[in-house]
Amino acid sequence: MRTAVIQFPGSNCDADALHAARLTLDPDARFVWHTEAGLPEGTELVFLPGGFSYGDHLRSGAIAARSPIMAAVKAHAERGGYVLGVCNGFQVLTEAGLLPGALSRNRDLHFHCAPVHLRVENAHTAFTGAYEPGQTIEIPIAHGEGNYYADPETVARLETEGRVVFRYVDNPNGSLNDIAGIVNERGNVLGMMPHPERAVELLLGGEDGRGMFESLRAAKVTT
Repeated sequence: MRTAVIQFPGSNCDADALHAARLTLDPDARFVWHTEAGLPEGTELVFLPGGFSYGDHLRSGAIAARSPIMAAVKAHAERGGYVLGVCNGFQVLTEAGLLPGALSRNRDLHFHCAPVHLRVENAHTAFTGAYEPGQTIEIPIAHGEGNYYADPETVARLETEGRVVFRYVDNPNGSLNDIAGIVNERGNVLGMMPHPERAVELLLGGEDGRGMFESLRAAKVTT
């Protein structure tokens, strides 16, 4: 699956994302700088990595969401292309309107960096097909603003439509309904706060994140 990793000023998980993509999906995965007007020809997956784009000025992801490359990312999503936003990438997706809700300061106002346990709530997406429904996986987090919030109507819609893909087993940040990751209505855009790219090989401490990339590889075959 041809993969483009978007780099913003302040991205600091871009190398992690590129390594995971090259290891599991695309040996030729490449970086795309935020000022580019378009994506490389044939791009199938856009990966928005974690970090502190623009130093989190205004709000996390607010400036990055208005970078030139995001017009191409939105067009890619509208065509049905896959988009994965992790941590700051999730924040960018909400700021860009590609996913509903917002991410605010953690409940205790502390930065959390630790492995957490997630429950796979929906194993029937392009991002989760390699997992079992209800499976518990261990994925690292590293964020200070991961507290997911949306209005009650939006949360109810996410729940009834099966768009809550991952849920915290022990909520580290106060997210409503323990939400750790959601998809858009079409199911081709996923945002999540935990870092699956940091759990793709035992050398990194675990492989539970690898299933996400294996799911995407299988999704390419079946679409």
